[in-house]
Amino acid sequence: MFQREMNELLLGTMLSVTISRAAPDMSMVKLYVSIFPEAKAAEVLENIEANKHRVRYALGKRIGKQMRIVPELHFFRDDSLDYLENIDRLLEQ
Repeated sequence: MFQREMNELLLGTMLSVTISRAAPDMSMVKLYVSIFPEAKAAEVLENIEANKHRVRYALGKRIGKQMRIVPELHFFRDDSLDYLENIDRLLEQ
């Protein structure tokens, strides 16, 4: 959905949703995203946060017939790859 419908929000980067955690009543979803290149990650995440109403609307158009409530979206940066690279670097020393 981000690559096709929300491409202008990505500012020329590649975004992958790595983890999604939904509340039991599906009223809220936490989305962890990985952004490449890492240099623009903060800027892209701010841009998505500022336009998350558009993302929620696009999601609602896709899932509106299957779900009664379109969940509120919260975006977080997934830094697990940075953590793994740091561990590898420390182990090589």
